[in-house]
Amino acid sequence: MPFLGQDWRSPGQNWVKTEEGWKKISDDKNNIDTELKSFCKDEEFYKENLLLAMNYDVAAKKRKKDLLNNNTKIPYFHKDQWIYVHKASTKERHGYCTLGEAFNRLDFSSAIMDSRRFNYVVRLLELIAKSQLPSLSGVAQKNYMNILEKVVQKVLENQQNVRPIKELLQTLYVSLCSLVQDMGKSVLVGNINIWVYRMESILQWQQELDNIQINRPTTTGMTLTDLPASLQLNIMQRLSDGRDLVSLGQVCPDLNVLTEDRLLWKKLCQYHFTERQIRKRLILSDKGHLEWKKMYFKLCRCYPRKEQYSDTLQFCTHCHILFWKDTNHPCTANNAESCCIPVSPQGFINLFKY
Repeated sequence: MPFLGQDWRSPGQNWVKTEEGWKKISDDKNNIDTELKSFCKDEEFYKENLLLAMNYDVAAKKRKKDLLNNNTKIPYFHKDQWIYVHKASTKERHGYCTLGEAFNRLDFSSAIMDSRRFNYVVRLLELIAKSQLPSLSGVAQKNYMNILEKVVQKVLENQQNVRPIKELLQTLYVSLCSLVQDMGKSVLVGNINIWVYRMESILQWQQELDNIQINRPTTTGMTLTDLPASLQLNIMQRLSDGRDLVSLGQVCPDLNVLTEDRLLWKKLCQYHFTERQIRKRLILSDKGHLEWKKMYFKLCRCYPRKEQYSDTLQFCTHCHILFWKDTNHPCTANNAESCCIPVSPQGFINLFKY
């Protein structure tokens, strides 16, 4: 940078910053006084703007804090349809994406209102409750509880999916009981009283779900029992959970007979488990027949069942973007569909294991 001055040993010329730009101070004393007064006025002008900006920032931070306090039921303010999953710093991107950040940024709050994504989000909440809750940030933990409350309220309103939500709440309560006992290890973010209050809320939700009364439909049209037996069996084959078949059999004696069909339980076992797994858990009756119903529940205790979801998150292997299936993402690949793979709830958590 060149040195501005008549002599390289001189201190150079005097310049001041004004509203119109930088100006050189002349040697005239009067001009100096004028320029200094103008400089002071400019400084006062900048100070006023700075104070106004600071007051605006304080107000904005206060509104942001009000959104995230314990009394609000509004989830975190991100509602992105996709996020970039990066595990290390690069020249283009600094830092890395964590499980808590992904949980905050993806719009799970709206996803639970979609019947296609409801079971997917519930399963993800259950996996986080089992082992990943301490890895979430304080904001992500608060967002987790807000989304869980929204799930419970939806189940209480439409009276559907009661059993999986009960299991989710029980899993979360057991995990919190073990984590609260280890508070000396700082495994949870926040005051212990906050978590005690959240555990009390979980107990209250469990009680509300236990007291739920399923309302009978007011319509007098055709019901399931009015259909032929073949159609009833065809509908039962669409159920992927054996516990739903057991509950359906408790409605009336006729449905109980149909739910005991051996072929129905055989197809259910073959859908969830491999032939090798089935051969290891064979159960024979006194007449030498395979007890497919007993085998199903025994296999469920030994192996994980096959998971199926109407809509899942997708991961683009080309641009490393995580997005919902029915939304687009800024992909630069020639054939974007060939680069996308479905992500299971466990696969979602595995993406953020470093």
